[in-house]
Amino acid sequence: MLRFIKRLVGRPIANRARRLAVEFHQQTKRAGAFQRELLLSRIARNADSAFGRDHHFGEIHSPEDFRRQVPIADYTRHEPYIDRVRNGDVSALFGPGTEVLMFAMTSGTTNRPKTIPVTREALNNYREGWLIWGIQAFDAHPDIIENGLRPILQIASDWRESYTPAGIPCGAITGLTASMQSRMIRTTYCMPPSGSRIKDVESKYYVALRYSIYKNLGTIIAANPSTILNMVRLGDRERETLIRDLHDGTLATRWSIPDDVRRELRFRTRIRRKDAARRLEQIVSETGRLLPKDYWPNLEFLSNWMGGTMRAYLRGYPEFFGEKPVRDVGLIASEGRMTIPIEDNTPAGVLDIRHHYFEFIPEEDADKPDPQTVEAVDLVEGKNYFVLLTTAGGLYRYNIFDLVRCVGFHGEAPIVEFLNKGAHFSSLTGEKLSEHQVITAVESAQRSVGLRLRSYLLLPIWGDPPSYGILVEASDLPEGEAADRFTAEVEEQLRTLNVEYAAKRDSLRLGPVRTIRIRDGAWGEFQKRRLARSGGTVEQYKQPHLIPDVEAIHAFPTVATIGS
Repeated sequence: MLRFIKRLVGRPIANRARRLAVEFHQQTKRAGAFQRELLLSRIARNADSAFGRDHHFGEIHSPEDFRRQVPIADYTRHEPYIDRVRNGDVSALFGPGTEVLMFAMTSGTTNRPKTIPVTREALNNYREGWLIWGIQAFDAHPDIIENGLRPILQIASDWRESYTPAGIPCGAITGLTASMQSRMIRTTYCMPPSGSRIKDVESKYYVALRYSIYKNLGTIIAANPSTILNMVRLGDRERETLIRDLHDGTLATRWSIPDDVRRELRFRTRIRRKDAARRLEQIVSETGRLLPKDYWPNLEFLSNWMGGTMRAYLRGYPEFFGEKPVRDVGLIASEGRMTIPIEDNTPAGVLDIRHHYFEFIPEEDADKPDPQTVEAVDLVEGKNYFVLLTTAGGLYRYNIFDLVRCVGFHGEAPIVEFLNKGAHFSSLTGEKLSEHQVITAVESAQRSVGLRLRSYLLLPIWGDPPSYGILVEASDLPEGEAADRFTAEVEEQLRTLNVEYAAKRDSLRLGPVRTIRIRDGAWGEFQKRRLARSGGTVEQYKQPHLIPDVEAIHAFPTVATIGS
């Protein structure tokens, strides 16, 4: 009966999602005109805001006018207006009648997190983007919805981490959308909404598994694949506790879960799942481990970022899941969704022209004081660009510093893939080494040597001459011939990928790459330090693979150095 009710309730949502997807694909056929209409509509709506008056929105009648009146901006330029909204002056950024529901918090470049306004329209855009993405992913894997939508595991964070002086919540937009789901649809999602208020990362992962491990899961949705890997590794490590909790209808007291959350979870927890516990015990008895490929054998696909730094984590999936397709969730940030992937196993997605107005700075022009921009329809396949956003959340020509590559077109809309954050470049002597080059070099070296690193980080090391050190945890790379070959292969790949690096090495202005083994557990400590310093949540966290800071090496406990 419950499955029938879910099908009955879910069918209208699926039909609406399909209508949105059809509209989106139609809009991509006239992406240029649609983008201009969207821009002028947004300008007109907020012309009476303080930002609109300061930038003469009333004189903007074309994209060319917009570029003349509004400079390219980062968060710092928007911050004074956002602060006024935080204090209750919505008219600083928005026209009459605009409702600000919350502020999405994300990591900033200073000690203060960025707060991005989430208006009613911005929330609708966010939810529509997910519906368009979701229905295409589910239709590509029909078994997930054939008899009613199968359970989904998605980990959300609290949307009420703090409040502004005007009493507006600040937190994660995922938590807000989870709280707004209908009660019946909410039963499809394994993670109870109250779980978003669990702050301790491992405790949250454990709760997610506690309420999903016994279900016939359809997919897992997380921005970062490291979130998924860390969760299932914890499940294997804590298999005895999980099995006991399922059998007894309990939730182990050792986990750091707020008392009010425990009370809300009590009804779900007290159900004894002895059959599920026996099934998991049998898996452990036969395999010696508790892995999702055994307890979720019918998982249809995994959903997470695939571009940029994320590729390194995807190599760890087969050990835990077997060979499962991966659907990129899209280039999406607190500032807005940028792409909607429509195929499995690719980081590329169609630009979300429906919800934001986009401009692009060609990569080679990024250092110019006032670079010329191009519109979405004018991108060139094979070229790299930095993305500018104009959104319903009050951001105008906002430089998010994401570097993307145009890999094709869908109608008039470009298909782009994320390469790296523009801030992640290092240039000790003019070599302009990019994070994308580092990822490519290390991935190639791992394949060549037959290694699988859980994570790594390239740091500049000052000396005479300066050089780069690639940090890996000791258990990932034992000393020996493989470690030496890995170091040499990374060096060779960087020379091939970056001619300036090769030139600086040949002229002895740079020393060779060294591999530095650090203490096991250092990556977890590094993540905690970065989140504590910059704000944001663990679900948003992106492990960098290049940091251009010569002091950063001093924060890591070194075990040994390979190479010279």
